[in-house]
Amino acid sequence: MKLHANVFGEGVPFLVLHGFLGMSDNWKTIAKKIAAEGYEMHLIDQRNHGRSPHSDAFSYELMAADLHEYCQENELQKVLLLGHSMGGKTAMLFAAKYPEYIQKLMIADIAPKYYPPHHQGILEGLQSLDFEVLKTRGAVDAALSAHVPEAAVRMFLMKNLYWEQKEQLGLRMHLSSLMKNVAEIGAALPEALSFKGDTLFLKGNKSHYIMKRDEAPLLEQFPNAVIAEIENAGHWLHAENPSSFLDRVLEFVKK
Repeated sequence: MKLHANVFGEGVPFLVLHGFLGMSDNWKTIAKKIAAEGYEMHLIDQRNHGRSPHSDAFSYELMAADLHEYCQENELQKVLLLGHSMGGKTAMLFAAKYPEYIQKLMIADIAPKYYPPHHQGILEGLQSLDFEVLKTRGAVDAALSAHVPEAAVRMFLMKNLYWEQKEQLGLRMHLSSLMKNVAEIGAALPEALSFKGDTLFLKGNKSHYIMKRDEAPLLEQFPNAVIAEIENAGHWLHAENPSSFLDRVLEFVKK
């Protein structure tokens, strides 16, 4: 699958993979600061997200294969790879399958373990949106609030809104496929998965995605990993404490 990406900057290729229901645009602000340090940023939309193609097929194996195809088509070697949440699982699997492509690996607030489904309310809220009736962003926000009370989460989701045509809003994501395949999001990666290259795991100190008990298994699969905590941040640590997140990432890639 030919993935869409927003590419800018010059230097070492630095690839970023967004999380579930996100898109490459979520990373523009922090990526511009990374690019200013001498990196060529590739903000990639994963399949069924953003401007990348839609498919009824959806799994981490497929998303890792998509990324491999992207690297081949763009002649990318020895990349810096950062993945958040769902994107982090894609990045871990890609690094294990294609270690020759990776210079350094960064994973934001996710482990390779199984996570129970927990997006049902959000998905139901998105499915309930009737764009024949909802003609403004404000109207969409009000309708979505019945299912998603957190304003910050609604703002994140509404980045997917776009004008399909005049006075007709739509969502960039392939919602029907994501709902059908939602169990794939929490699926565990293979226990035999291993990557021996330099790896940084960043976790929010208010997040429960990487627990203390997860750290020993992580270090078995990623023996050259460092696990660091971002203060005053939950699962969206790059948005909740961007300065600390950026400092940690740049320190890791430059050392």
